Amino acid sequence: MANTFFRFKQFVVHQQHAAMKVTTDACVFGAWVAQQLQKENKTFVNALDIGAGTGLLSLMVAQKNSLQIDAVEIDNSAAHQARNNFAQSPWYPSLQLVEGDITTCPLKKEYDCIFSNPPFYEGELQSPSAARNVAHHSQQLKLEALLHIISERLNEKGIFFLLLPYKRKSEVERLLQQAALHIYTMVDVQPSVTHAPFRILVKGGRLEKGQKEKETFCIKDADGQYTPAFVQLLKDYYLYL
Repeated sequence: MANTFFRFKQFVVHQQHAAMKVTTDACVFGAWVAQQLQKENKTFVNALDIGAGTGLLSLMVAQKNSLQIDAVEIDNSAAHQARNNFAQSPWYPSLQLVEGDITTCPLKKEYDCIFSNPPFYEGELQSPSAARNVAHHSQQLKLEALLHIISERLNEKGIFFLLLPYKRKSEVERLLQQAALHIYTMVDVQPSVTHAPFRILVKGGRLEKGQKEKETFCIKDADGQYTPAFVQLLKDYYLYL
C-alpha cells in the first residue's frame, strides 16, 4: 500500500485521497521548474498549475519562487487533498486551489508561467478506477487541447513547462508547432545511466528564441545510487539528501 503522505524538508504532501501519488519523475519535474524560473532574469507574478493532483508541483515551485499560483484540479478528492496540503504549507496565502475543468473554469487571465504534469495515456488500456483514469488517461484533457489552453492563457513573454512520456516526444514537437508554441529546452530523463529515457521535460513559450537546448538527466547511476545531478536538483526538497 502506498504511503498516505510524503514528507519533504519544508512541506508534507498527503495523498491518501488522490489517485496520482507522489512519484520520482514528478519530483524531478517540480524541482526543475522551480530551478528554471529562478534562472530567468525576470519577475514572475503568477502561475497556473493544470491538473494539480495533490498540489505537489505548486508546492515545489512555491518553495523557491514568490508568485501567486492558481492550481486547477478536476477530481473532487484530489482537489480536497491539494487544498489541505496548501493550507498546511508555509506558502498558503499564495496558493489557490480551483476545483473544476480547466476548459470551463472561470480563470480567464493570462499567466507568466504555466506548468502541467498531464494525463499521459491516450487510447491505452484503462484501470477499473475512474479516479485513476482521470489522473493517468487523457480522456478528459487530451494533449492537443492542453496545448491550446496553454497557448490561450500564457502571456506573450511567458514560459510553459510539461512533463510527458518519452514515447510521445515526436508527437509533442508536432502538436506544439501546431499550437504556435516554441520549445526552448527539452530534457530526456533516464531512470538510470543504463536505461533508455522514459520521460521528457519541456520548457517553451510563445516567442521564438532560436535553436532549442537538448539535455539528458539521469536519476540513478550504474550502482543504483542517485546521481550528483539528481542530488543537486532535489537536495532542498528530499529529507535524506
